[in-house]
Amino acid sequence: MPTTTGTVELEPDPDRNAVTVLVNGAPSSYLDLDDPGLLTFEYMQEMAALVGTAPDGPLRVVHLGAAGCSFARWVEHERPGSEQVAVDLDARLLELVRTWFGLPRAPRLRLRPGDAREVLATLRDGWADVVVRDVFAPDTTPAHLTTVEFARDVWRVLRPGGLYLANCADRPPLPLARAEAATLDAAGADDVVVVSEPALLRGRRYGNLVLAARRPADRGAADTGDAPVPLADDAALARRLRSLPVPAHVLGGDELASFRAAARPVHDDAAPSEGGRGVG
Repeated sequence: MPTTTGTVELEPDPDRNAVTVLVNGAPSSYLDLDDPGLLTFEYMQEMAALVGTAPDGPLRVVHLGAAGCSFARWVEHERPGSEQVAVDLDARLLELVRTWFGLPRAPRLRLRPGDAREVLATLRDGWADVVVRDVFAPDTTPAHLTTVEFARDVWRVLRPGGLYLANCADRPPLPLARAEAATLDAAGADDVVVVSEPALLRGRRYGNLVLAARRPADRGAADTGDAPVPLADDAALARRLRSLPVPAHVLGGDELASFRAAARPVHDDAAPSEGGRGVG
């Protein structure tokens, strides 16, 4: 079926009441129509484990890259009462998935067509608990969503201590993930880690890595001991990641410093503006 930027197709799962959403021929989402709590993409399972580090209760979440909205459905299922904004470049695709999958209406889930960075710039300061970036064009994250300046606008939209999650598809020797880790550090993140399965972290194959970072907390919170546990030191997070169908590892501290050692931060003057396709 034609959309604003290409085509979309639903591929039924013969074993359950579920579909894979193919956008321009590429698998972009998997949705179990009976179980919104099911995530099958490994990187989404890792993101879900990271969202578990956020305080209990409803969340405010921004999804840059919507596609079938499978991760937004998961948040709605796991954190009832959450408010979410999902952004995708393809306006027609958003209309279709709203119809096909019975997605929640505003304010529980607002669907916003447009370029991810441009829509991010319109969101209120400190509104979000979590910002998720999951945008590709066609199989690489658009460069203008990987810069120091972009990350600083993410911090603006996040509350102090809020969580940023980025899906990075990369191949050996993982130059994109290393540069993103250096970029987030240069942008002033309080806490940066890379999460993926060990073989991928060692650069043995192509795959998806998740970068996670926190907006710097208010100085007062840090002084009173209310700042969150560093992600690399969070024992509960490590257990959740080890228990996934494909166990994952958190790369932080000295390991992360070694991982990004030779990488340089990316700035807007080296990153041309471009669109992007959501995955979600």
